[in-house]
Amino acid sequence: MRDGWLSGPGEGRGCLLPDPLASLAPSVRTKTPSPLPAVAVASFFVALLVLGFLPIRAQGAERLTRAEAVAAAGQDPKVVEAERGRGVLGPTASLDEGHWEVAYFEGGEERVLVLVDAHSGEVTESWTGYQVAWKMARGYSGAFGHKLNAPYVFVPLCLLFLLGLVDWRRLWRVANLDLLVLLGFGVSHYFFNRAEIGVSVPLVYPVLLYLLGRSPWNGVRGRGEGLRPVWPVAWMLIAALFLMGFRVGLDVADSGAIDVGYAGVVGADRIAHGEPIYDNFPDDISTGDTYGPVNYVAYLPFERIWPWSGEWDDLPAAHAAAILFDVAAFTLLILLGLRIRPGPEGQRLAATLAFGWAAYPYTAYALESNSNDSLVAALLLATLLLATRPLARGAVLATATWAKFVAAPLAPMYLTYQRRWRPALLFVVGFLLITIAALLWPALDPGLKTFYDRTIASQAGRDSPFSLWGQTSLEPIRIALLALTGVLAIAFAFIPRAKSLVQLAALSAALLILLQLTLHHWFYLYIVWFYPLLLIALAASPARTSRPDLDRSRRQEPPSPRRPPQPSRTGSASA
Repeated sequence: MRDGWLSGPGEGRGCLLPDPLASLAPSVRTKTPSPLPAVAVASFFVALLVLGFLPIRAQGAERLTRAEAVAAAGQDPKVVEAERGRGVLGPTASLDEGHWEVAYFEGGEERVLVLVDAHSGEVTESWTGYQVAWKMARGYSGAFGHKLNAPYVFVPLCLLFLLGLVDWRRLWRVANLDLLVLLGFGVSHYFFNRAEIGVSVPLVYPVLLYLLGRSPWNGVRGRGEGLRPVWPVAWMLIAALFLMGFRVGLDVADSGAIDVGYAGVVGADRIAHGEPIYDNFPDDISTGDTYGPVNYVAYLPFERIWPWSGEWDDLPAAHAAAILFDVAAFTLLILLGLRIRPGPEGQRLAATLAFGWAAYPYTAYALESNSNDSLVAALLLATLLLATRPLARGAVLATATWAKFVAAPLAPMYLTYQRRWRPALLFVVGFLLITIAALLWPALDPGLKTFYDRTIASQAGRDSPFSLWGQTSLEPIRIALLALTGVLAIAFAFIPRAKSLVQLAALSAALLILLQLTLHHWFYLYIVWFYPLLLIALAASPARTSRPDLDRSRRQEPPSPRRPPQPSRTGSASA
């Protein structure tokens, strides 16, 4: 302020305005600050914005050339070591999502893969061996299981599994060891997440072999040390329901659909539009048509509610299908517990089975990956529940077989289950009806030969590092195990001659585990194929009778009264 005048917006052009405050303070004069500082401040912030964008624009403009990317990749120690042992390798480079993928070949075979940041020129990843062709072998976080892999989720779930099922009154029981071995897959899983599949793959087989030995022990002998959890039934059931809610919530909030779920949705879309399923998948899932027709039909209702967008996006249909498969297996285990053991004992068994499914980390792993493996589990449990109804038994087992083929070795045992020709005939009728219905679509288009080549032949000839057979030259041993699977599939049809539901579950688990030992490609998702059947065998042992249809009726019916002694012809009572 100066001379009793307030500077106005016209300052600089000789325009002055009277100061209304001059009457209150005549001795004080004010003057408006010059707008030049304000302009300078505004210019400063504009300059910051411009300068802030310059690095981004420059970064985009200064992307590495192909030659520069190859030169940067050539300095990686893995490339240097490979060329030291194999000679000069031929590099190729392609730009993908902000980085250069530089691949080094020897005689047409890719030996090293190096990822170079397209702007900084820094090598971000480099892979040799199995990790070159198999992204799932690189230990990328979130590829499978998502949040379930976090130690603060996985470890508490393992502890809760033991807390609920271990017999804490007798810790040295074999059944408690069974529970620890079931969690033993976690050791292999740890190394898999660290991209050390040379260690993770061999560690799977001791666990499978132990479980293979335990299953026939319960199945053939019909008795064994069963699980004896100490929790009250109500506590176990409440805990099981809570865990199921937690799993479903985790799947909705933080999970992704792997290629298996993606393939299911694409196949359902093909069926919905009247197109052939096989040899008709998009490039990003070109081998997704490797499953049976039933698998894609199972996804059809969900794909109609949440149609496929045409891309590999969140795939809500795959999420919904996986949740239903998981809940179906959980429900069927409860029904089987009530079927095997009537009354309060059956309620305890049902609660044990429900908790065993809900708390086991690898059933949650299948759900978090949104795969189709729990569909196999649900169909096999449904087959077991309908074991005394031969037509339905054959139909449901055929449904399982034409979903993922792994149920095929169980057919002879379920065929002869009731040991009479009429039930066996009804089983065959049910199996054939579903088989014809399932194969009709691919038979019409593109033909059964293409169907076979894309499914069974493709899986049988699969080359994968996720098995001993893919990492070693032990193929003769694999062939021998495959032959043993066929022999036992026939033998279990007659031995034991009469089977309880518990024995049927145990022997089914044994065949599925033995089949998994022969697979060229094995993964943790496959555990749910046999786990619920093995859980029944462990939880419900010892079997009370040799016949499941008698197992319930003999408990419900009171014993028949003894007939009174009949008088002899001489009139005296018989001795």
